[in-house]
Amino acid sequence: MGLLVQKYGGTSVGTPARIRRVAARVVSSRREGHDVVVVVSAMGHTTDELLALAAAVAADPGRRQPRELDMLLTAGEQIAMALTAMAIRDLGEAAISLTGSQASIITDEAHTGARIEEVRAARVRRSWRPGG
Repeated sequence: MGLLVQKYGGTSVGTPARIRRVAARVVSSRREGHDVVVVVSAMGHTTDELLALAAAVAADPGRRQPRELDMLLTAGEQIAMALTAMAIRDLGEAAISLTGSQASIITDEAHTGARIEEVRAARVRRSWRPGG
């Protein structure tokens, strides 16, 4: 069949039970014969909590470097994607989590507002093959 890209926001992956529901949908699509790429946001209010932490350690917004905010906020997405991959594997399907850079998604350098310049899909395609 074809390639499906499924995107799940923070509410959809906000709890372990919701992550398992997302995993079940992904697995269902896979078993229908689709290649599936899943994009997840950070769980629930994780982004808000991380921004509050940034404000607690650097009260002056001008001192919160945009690059460091990006690095901080990626932690939320990395947690959600790793847990989602674990849930998919628990249902018997192969899954790996990849950050944007690991997936070869190239952006400009406008931290906190970057735009995608190029997607090099070879790394993602390799992950579909056994041993990818």
